[in-house]
Amino acid sequence: MEAKEKRKKPEYNMWQNVVYMVKKAWKVRKSVLFIATAMGTVTAALTVTRLLVTPIVLRYVEKKASLSSLVLIILVFSFLLVGLSGLLAYLKDNKLFGRIDVRSSIIYDVATKFCETSYSNLMDTDFIEANDSATRATSANSRSTEHIWETLQGILANILGFTAFLFVVTGLDMRLMAVVIVTSGLSYLISKKIDENAENPEYEEKIVINFFYMINNATNRTLAKDIRIFGLKNWIDELKDKSYRAYKEYRIGSEKTKFFANICDVVLTFLRNGIAYFILIKMTIDNGMTASEFLLYFGAIGGFSEWVKGILEGFLQLHKESLEISRMREFLDWEEPFRFEGGEELDINTNLPYEICLENVSYMYPHAKDYTIRNLSLTVRAGEKLAIVGLNGAGKTTLVKLICGLLDPTEGSVLLNGTDIRKYNRRDYYKLFSSVFQDFSIIAGSVAENVAQSVTDVNADKVLKCIEKAGLSSMIEGLNEGIETKVGREVFLDGHDFSGGQIQRLMLARALYKDAPILTLDEPTAALDPIAENDIYLKYNSMTKGRTSLFISHRLASTRFCDRIILLSDGRIIEEGTHEDLLSLQGEYANLFEVQSKYYREEEQGDGYERNEAC
Repeated sequence: MEAKEKRKKPEYNMWQNVVYMVKKAWKVRKSVLFIATAMGTVTAALTVTRLLVTPIVLRYVEKKASLSSLVLIILVFSFLLVGLSGLLAYLKDNKLFGRIDVRSSIIYDVATKFCETSYSNLMDTDFIEANDSATRATSANSRSTEHIWETLQGILANILGFTAFLFVVTGLDMRLMAVVIVTSGLSYLISKKIDENAENPEYEEKIVINFFYMINNATNRTLAKDIRIFGLKNWIDELKDKSYRAYKEYRIGSEKTKFFANICDVVLTFLRNGIAYFILIKMTIDNGMTASEFLLYFGAIGGFSEWVKGILEGFLQLHKESLEISRMREFLDWEEPFRFEGGEELDINTNLPYEICLENVSYMYPHAKDYTIRNLSLTVRAGEKLAIVGLNGAGKTTLVKLICGLLDPTEGSVLLNGTDIRKYNRRDYYKLFSSVFQDFSIIAGSVAENVAQSVTDVNADKVLKCIEKAGLSSMIEGLNEGIETKVGREVFLDGHDFSGGQIQRLMLARALYKDAPILTLDEPTAALDPIAENDIYLKYNSMTKGRTSLFISHRLASTRFCDRIILLSDGRIIEEGTHEDLLSLQGEYANLFEVQSKYYREEEQGDGYERNEAC
């Protein structure tokens, strides 16, 4: 098993987490608190009643009580046992509903945090790991955010039982009491120490995450083609088996360590019971203790030790659950670098000119060793059509994300009409942009819903116009339900699977539907065929009329319709100008254009040669 990582000290202690959960339950479903309290009380009462029934009935027999008295006391205990058992069963049947509601509320909090967090957090692996931990803490009934109520009611039952048993055993030899407390305490301390060495939740989570990652990939329909074509089954199986072996080794090592704790517990229990028997038998011989008293005290000693042990183990379990809850709360408290409220409000007006200026901007991704953008200054003028080109890894997409406010500069600043965008509420700033990025956010809904990004407020006429501008009208008209056709088959069996190029056009229609002042297109024609790509280029001026546009492309010929082109290399602008200006410079842009145009010329010549040979 790999060396265990050093554990981070939790931000919240056990009592703070208990208070947090109690407040959450009080807000969401108060019955959770009442039922947990009632179950703890009834459990303790039922255990004490079961302990007392036999000694008391036996005492009545020893005193030669009348038959009616004996029957009455038996009936009283019978009604108590039946009543308490029935009440406990009723509470057990009704405990789950409220507890699930509380956990569901926390699930919603975790999901909301992840969905609404600053985009830059999604680039941070520490944040992703924290989200995984928070998700795991809420993933099942047995996880801490729900099981804590079981733990708390158990602690309450043990404390109440312990208090009741104190009254029973107060007249016994204090040496016996000391033995019970010492042996129970030793058992707890040994278990706690061994458990701390045996368990490493953070390490276990990483193994489980890796295992399920492989399972999910193996069953992912998107990857089904690659798995079959490239014969990836054996490779995936090997990785899955490696994760499984790591988890198995971890669990075996953990259980072997815990086994020693169980042996210690058995030895201490044997020692405690042996001493208890010896002292009670001696007291019986010396003081003439009755059979009912012997039975009562011996049962009380066993029960007392169980209550003590139960209290200690309950707090040990509560401590474990507190660690998981603390990690969940730390995720919810994760710092947000962006202002979503509390900053200056930005009222977007499509008729106003918006100029964006980057001043000495540098950016480094979390945990990266080098900058992606380096000391870059750029002004995007209102109404300008700007093309951003460069080789893979030059920083094109990162630059656009900085302009869009999805990332904040590590150094420097991004200004909107002269004001640093960090002063604004970021959600207001996002309203400036309509974007088509390389990774699409398709949702299982209708075509109209995906274009309008709404379920209820959909302008069908506007959807149709945007689909037409994106060059998707003929394809949509050919579907039985038109713009009401469902996208994908993950949810809807009658859904339509769109090709990569069709999805790209659909995302373009969505960007046009938003009708924001600035349009950003990151390789918007990458999945299109040449005819469809040319169609987009021809419509580009009409699509961007009255807007500022940012256009990222690897195909330099597609930048001719832009007012200005910047060529990035290693996070810097190395050339800038129109298409003709850059060609006349005979620099890097001209070299790249020559390589691309030469390829197309050679391809055309090759096709002609092959056609002649075929003839």
